Amino acid sequence: MKMLFKANDYSNEAYIGSQFRRRRFQFFTQKLKNLKKPVKVLDIGGTVDFWLNENFQTLGDIAITIVNLRVEGPGHPAIKVIAGDACHLDQFRDNEFDVAFSNSLIEHLFTLDNQRKMAKEAMRVAKHYFIQTPNKYFPIEPHFKFPLFQFLPDGLKLFLQTKTSIINGVRYEKEYAETIIKEIRLLSRAELSNLFPNSNLYTERFLGFSKSFIVHNLPDTPNTITPQEPARPASHTLSGRPDSQISMAS
Repeated sequence: MKMLFKANDYSNEAYIGSQFRRRRFQFFTQKLKNLKKPVKVLDIGGTVDFWLNENFQTLGDIAITIVNLRVEGPGHPAIKVIAGDACHLDQFRDNEFDVAFSNSLIEHLFTLDNQRKMAKEAMRVAKHYFIQTPNKYFPIEPHFKFPLFQFLPDGLKLFLQTKTSIINGVRYEKEYAETIIKEIRLLSRAELSNLFPNSNLYTERFLGFSKSFIVHNLPDTPNTITPQEPARPASHTLSGRPDSQISMAS
């Protein structure tokens, strides 16, 4: 069977995911202009290529440190990479960084408890944070590129991945398929707001649907352009608890 949607190809500027990521980076870059230089950024769960694609290594006033479970591929002199666990960033002091950044990582942590731990650590190690994650209720599951995949029974998810090539054009090994099903736990808007209380929350939209969310506490200026239509900011009276690994960056 042919896959319904093309797999991730961020090297292709025409790929819709690349377009969203580019606008997201423009939004993030604007926010960084409001901070005192140099700016120390901790990318939780990212990769070197993620930043090289946006030419961040050329910005002399921004120091990037990446923490990920595995240190893979060639590095870059301007980007520091450290092995670590997003849920336990014990190697970093409180407020050691100016910004904790994470792109499509928090949904890969298996459980809500792990997501709480990651959120707490992001808020602990940095003065500010900028966290993006796909919307649980977007009709196309972004990792598997299949309509409403996130709501299917696990047995059917496993069948589609291992017995057909409809998921990303690949027939996956059973062990990998079982792991990725358990690993991905998409978040709703309300859950994300509860993990990061008193934050600003923006919605990235596609064809009128809420595709993904960004929560941050970076300072606003009148000239800031949001990546998509801004959603209603999270309430400053949220009753959710202010507590909330690292693998794939989508």
